[in-house]
Amino acid sequence: MLYRVMDKRELPALVRAFMESYEVVAPVKRGNGFIFDVIESPDDIEFGYTQTASSPKKYLMPPTETLMKFDARMNLVEDYAHEVTPRVIFGVHTCDINAMNRLDTALIGGKYVDPYYKAHRDATLVVGISCTPGNNCFCHLWGADEAQFGYDLFLHDIGDKYLVSMSNVEATNILEAACELSEATDEDRIAFRQATRARQSAFNKDIPDVQDVAMLMDVFHSDPFWEELGGKCLSCSACASVCPTCFCFDISDVLAPDGKTGERQRTWDACTSPNFAAVTGGHNFRPTGRERVRHRMYHKLNGFMVNHDRMLCVGCGRCVAACKTGINPIEVLRFFKRKGADHAK
Repeated sequence: MLYRVMDKRELPALVRAFMESYEVVAPVKRGNGFIFDVIESPDDIEFGYTQTASSPKKYLMPPTETLMKFDARMNLVEDYAHEVTPRVIFGVHTCDINAMNRLDTALIGGKYVDPYYKAHRDATLVVGISCTPGNNCFCHLWGADEAQFGYDLFLHDIGDKYLVSMSNVEATNILEAACELSEATDEDRIAFRQATRARQSAFNKDIPDVQDVAMLMDVFHSDPFWEELGGKCLSCSACASVCPTCFCFDISDVLAPDGKTGERQRTWDACTSPNFAAVTGGHNFRPTGRERVRHRMYHKLNGFMVNHDRMLCVGCGRCVAACKTGINPIEVLRFFKRKGADHAK
């Protein structure tokens, strides 16, 4: 890993340099919040955002994607050649970088590689930027407040400068051509440590830090708490829509108006959907909100951990804001804390 220092005033020049060869996606202001969107100018970017309404996942795994085309008359199937856009996702926080790493593990790190996701991932550069946590952020509890890998450049805010971590040759060449860089001084390193400590102290201390969460998910698997939590679920799937690590999908065949040709598409799906676990014959493996909500939390906080040694949840807090009935991992942590207090009595 290489480190250099750049002046903040040169940031627009870096963005413009990327725009010469890539589509640049970055956080922009929309209404009362922020989203990731394609920009037309560096002036469009809002680097001071706390959290975007949804993650940049849609640029790696589109909400709806064509997998193949078919002709029912000729009984022919044609692979769909999706045009992949070379892209830079600029201004990504550490939680979203770690979320992309989780998606990489699930979709390209195993025996069966998802070629559609991989094509988007291979064509995408990621430029991260440091942040100050908001009230709903709890990435530090899952070790997602620092990104050890998964980015091409990372900009650490140290006042009027950025300490830049460089891990990709192509992105580094663009950076060096666009900006005047300098070696990090002792003062820069001190500023970095101070910024890191300030960020760590800014997390909401009302969110409990509970140890052995994966084990507790097993211990309290049958607790009435899940009936209470699941009973509030509206099955709206807002949590999955904003989550940066949900990767479940449904597949359907979409016929053309003539009924003779069509496309096979995959679309984002969610385990909180009432029909998610329904199978042919009418049986539903998770027919109630209790079972669906518990399953979602179990996968995030236990199942993925068992297989990959890390939580699938990265503590970005988006589901906390999105769920109108208060179903989120923070409530699970509070439940575990209450149970611990009861046990101590």
